[in-house]
Amino acid sequence: MSKKITSQTKDYSTWYTDVVVKAGLADYGPVKGTMVIKPYGFALWELVKDSFDQMIKETGHVNAYFPLFIPKSFLAKEADHIEGFAKECAVVTHTRLKSDGEKGIVVDPESKLDEEVIVRPTSETVIWSMYKKWIQSYRDLPLLINQWANVVRWEMRTRLFLRTTEFLWQEGHTAHESADEAKKETLLILELYRQLAEEYLAMPVHTGLKSESEKFAGADFTYCIEAMMKDKRALQAGTSHNLGQNFAKAFGVTFQSKDNKEEFVYATSWGVSTRLIGGVIMTHGDEKGLRLPPKIAPYQLVVVPIFKSEEDKKAITKFINPVLNELKKLNIRIHEDWRKESPGFKFNEWEMKGVPLRLEIGLRDIKEDNVTLSRRDKDQKFEIQKSKIVKQVPELLDKIQSALYKQALEFRSLNTHKTKDYEEFKEIMKNNGGFVRCGWDGDEKTEKAIKDETKATIRVIPFDENPKNISCIYSGRPAKHEVIFAKAY
Repeated sequence: MSKKITSQTKDYSTWYTDVVVKAGLADYGPVKGTMVIKPYGFALWELVKDSFDQMIKETGHVNAYFPLFIPKSFLAKEADHIEGFAKECAVVTHTRLKSDGEKGIVVDPESKLDEEVIVRPTSETVIWSMYKKWIQSYRDLPLLINQWANVVRWEMRTRLFLRTTEFLWQEGHTAHESADEAKKETLLILELYRQLAEEYLAMPVHTGLKSESEKFAGADFTYCIEAMMKDKRALQAGTSHNLGQNFAKAFGVTFQSKDNKEEFVYATSWGVSTRLIGGVIMTHGDEKGLRLPPKIAPYQLVVVPIFKSEEDKKAITKFINPVLNELKKLNIRIHEDWRKESPGFKFNEWEMKGVPLRLEIGLRDIKEDNVTLSRRDKDQKFEIQKSKIVKQVPELLDKIQSALYKQALEFRSLNTHKTKDYEEFKEIMKNNGGFVRCGWDGDEKTEKAIKDETKATIRVIPFDENPKNISCIYSGRPAKHEVIFAKAY
């Protein structure tokens, strides 16, 4: 299969799909809207998953697993919640199939369920039905549970990793004694999401609040991290929801307080998904394919030996193995490519896959006691003495991690605009795109009008907002908030 990909400037959407498929991250599943995550893509997801899993465990959270199937009646208990997910729900109505002659395999009408079952679009309802059983006293709080799972949402417009009918994610669901504890939890998780995005994925994000119209169905407040992709669109990369007492009241989850009063618990939920892989691709990818941050790269160093015979192979192995063994002791993830393909073919493939460092080694290098290293982030190639490899490879990986973040931050800064003029706002959204920081009067009608006219939405009300002495970009009234508008995925 050809590894040539469409240019970003020619067709960004096709470029993205080309990279996902040709870098071996994922493929299309047999059911429309589904995705098969291939081993290289899953290894990438596992590194993201493991990074965040360690963070939440260090802050006292534990993992559990809840059922895939939810009684339909559960969703009806929280009106705003079902309103937000009703159109996306997959519904199970029967329990078995049967063979029916010429008709083939059909649904057995006698197996109709008394109560239809929903395939989870999210797990708040089933989890809160269990929390009702588990929580009686303030001594049972806080309850800090997360699960790594799959969810199903019937999406009309799908794109690999970014929006698929079934996807993988983590969803945290916590219960607390007070509103203040719940707020602290949502902000703690938001900060962990920021750290995951910026320190591991090298993806700069804005943190803050969603507007009322953009918040999670059933939440009092939704906090988010928002990133800019290479096509200047926004990606909602993670959300943390303060649910107040909404789900506790819907499911009757109360506790005996320290002063012997019966109180409803306060709740949070929060999640990131395989959408983060799409974010990494679009934040760092270039005309050659992926560029992966070393902290989450399945292979941080790929070794490409240049050889013709078995004798060459033996000589190269003897030369380089002691060095590779030392690097492995430093937990550097290494892949050795001994396939009988041309060096050029291998170089192109590993550039497509975004491996941060490539080590080339041939007989000539052995004679000169050095190797050639190539940095994927800069397309930079240089020779290095064998004795310096073990020291310099970890240092180079750190530099690549920092360089990718810096490049992404500079790109975001270059494509973030401040304006007070609505005509200029419309011109930016029509032509160049990007983020626009401006005033908003806090009126949902204003927000909707801007969306209808420009397709731009309020991505986040950033924590560092400063609405003082500015006017709404649309109405001209005094701004209640300084917000970030953008077109989004």
